[in-house]
Amino acid sequence: MTTLVSDNQAVLRGISSMATKALLAELTTRFLATTGLTVQIESVGGVDAAKRVQSGEAFDMVLLSSDALQRLMEAGHVQANSDCDWAYSNVAVAVPAGHAIPPIHTAAELKQLVLAANKLSYSTGPSGHYLSQLFSQWGIADALKQRIVVPPPGVPVASLLAQGEVDVGFQQRSELMHQPGIALVGDLPDEVAHTTVFSAGVGLAAVNDPARLQAVRDFFHFISAQEQSDCRSSFGMR
Repeated sequence: MTTLVSDNQAVLRGISSMATKALLAELTTRFLATTGLTVQIESVGGVDAAKRVQSGEAFDMVLLSSDALQRLMEAGHVQANSDCDWAYSNVAVAVPAGHAIPPIHTAAELKQLVLAANKLSYSTGPSGHYLSQLFSQWGIADALKQRIVVPPPGVPVASLLAQGEVDVGFQQRSELMHQPGIALVGDLPDEVAHTTVFSAGVGLAAVNDPARLQAVRDFFHFISAQEQSDCRSSFGMR
């Protein structure tokens, strides 16, 4: 693994969505220990991250859901065909701590839980987009419209659950794990399970610098390697 970035450019800068914040913090620490190269990744709401990349803000790497990254590549904001799938996360369900753990073994049980909730929440990211589609398919979107609380980008659903503002919350498992004030019920049942693929792409700041470009590719190889599977699983991903 090469680390040819010059001393005055020894920090690689990236942007990611909140779903992978904790995992990337650990992986960048491991990468530094292995290579001596510092990677600084700012984690914000996925919508905001995409907007900042679209506005021309300079990043060496962009780490988002695969569909969001694909749109940025197609628009020329991320190097074309540079994407590397590196983590996979299931959409999960949580309730406030102290609440009874509801059964969600089947799609019918999940639907019953959703319809019984006074307030429920999902994010503006890929998990929220999927749930919006699912509720429409079930024919209950209109019935739920006034009960859905969508947090601002970057605000975790877990915080709304912990504060008692909603009864049921949906988000990536990685964003619900180990959060105070909530109880993780489990992933969506198999019939309606959904996995988000997270991909990394080369930002335009690294495209014309061979040393930085190689270092970015080295980082992508590192975070996607089988050797990091234990790290990914500890944060609810694979």
